[in-house]
Amino acid sequence: MGVADREAGSRGARPRRADARRNRERLVEQAKVAFAEFGVEASLDEIARRAGVASGTLYRHFPSRLDLVEAVLAEQIGELVELGRGLLADEDEFGALVTWLRAAVAHALSYRGLAAAVMNSALGRGEELVAGWHAEIFDVGGALLARGRASGVIVSGADDADVLRMVGAIAWAAQDAPDRSAQADRLLGLLVDGLRRGGSQ
Repeated sequence: MGVADREAGSRGARPRRADARRNRERLVEQAKVAFAEFGVEASLDEIARRAGVASGTLYRHFPSRLDLVEAVLAEQIGELVELGRGLLADEDEFGALVTWLRAAVAHALSYRGLAAAVMNSALGRGEELVAGWHAEIFDVGGALLARGRASGVIVSGADDADVLRMVGAIAWAAQDAPDRSAQADRLLGLLVDGLRRGGSQ
């Protein structure tokens, strides 16, 4: 093969790679919506249809349902972690913490069952993946809580692990409520009031 042929082949491969990347992004985006709406058993064919691709394209990117679940969780957790890191620069320590806790509750509420599906997989990688995700969330949540304690805006006895367990408990308690978002907000309000030094103002 000559240089010209190789260059032509390279130029042809780039659009294909870009198309594949866009297809993957659309599939993950539509899977987020479907998993939040229907849970982990959402129809993969429907996800492909919503993404505007054939079912075969979905399976080329994600050979199993678990692969797609992992991709959705990894992206969502990455966004939650990035939000927390950005909020560490916010001058309002308490407001930044509340913003992140609200996002963490919304994440746990929307994607209930997904982490369990990964943990219960027979592929042998579930525990390690979920442990890594939990560590990332714990690190950024712990940093926001530490900043709140250091500035005196939250009670000094607020334990990182306890607060983050409460986030999961709020999502669990609200998941079957008819007004689950409103229920989660009310429960989060109780947690926030307990964290605030001096209680409600």
